[in-house]
Amino acid sequence: MPSASRPRACALLCAVILAAASCATPSSPVSQGPNVTQASDVKPTVVLVHGAWADASSWDGEVDALATQGYDVRAIANPLENLTTDAASVATFLRSLNGPIVLVGHSYGGSVITEAAAAIPSVKALVYVDAAAPDVGETNGSLSGADSVLKQRPESELFDKLPGTSAGTSDLYLKEDIFVHNFGNDLPADTAKRLWAAQRTASTAAFDTPATQAAWKSIPSWYFISSGDQIITPTSERTMAARARSQVTEFQGGSHLTLISHPEAVIKVIQDAIASVK
Repeated sequence: MPSASRPRACALLCAVILAAASCATPSSPVSQGPNVTQASDVKPTVVLVHGAWADASSWDGEVDALATQGYDVRAIANPLENLTTDAASVATFLRSLNGPIVLVGHSYGGSVITEAAAAIPSVKALVYVDAAAPDVGETNGSLSGADSVLKQRPESELFDKLPGTSAGTSDLYLKEDIFVHNFGNDLPADTAKRLWAAQRTASTAAFDTPATQAAWKSIPSWYFISSGDQIITPTSERTMAARARSQVTEFQGGSHLTLISHPEAVIKVIQDAIASVK
């Protein structure tokens, strides 16, 4: 090509490219950057429900780790008054959330999530952490296991009992010896004593009210079982996990408060449940 004609040819080529670019519509895939969020990228909210003789602070290790990983995580108050009303309180909170939910319960909190999740379609996974998972008609108190300290010792050695807020009920505190040596038996003694001193009372109605729903029949579940749990024993938990067809993780050692002593082990199971949510 003669050298004089080269500038004219380059100018013509540039004009053609600019004209083609001006015809691209805003809806073209080219105009969508990498920041567009797809539905599959939505992370579930993790909701943690504590058990009896405890409060939401028992989940502190799990909350810190999951929040650091970028999850919306909420450890909410469980009234510990009556299974029906406690579950209704949790269900009300769940309905306030947007998007999928992974619902986690410890101890009596397992009974609460079993009842609460049944009418909440956004709950996509249940995680039981040293917890009860009742069927319809069963009570939390019937599921601790024949080998539980709660069945092996008389009530007078287990609880400090106060008049309940409802007729025919009592409010229960765990005695210090039981809390330190059977409830949080893998914790340092000073930590267990501090938790005993700060425990919340639980009503007998929480343990005696039959379940009316069993969400594990329709929602996938995961079960974390501590071999050192003396409150809801591994024997009982394995039976409940089997009928729920849960994915089971057995932790060697621990106690009924493994969520406090070894939160990293519990977090791994919660992460497995999170990974199942699409």
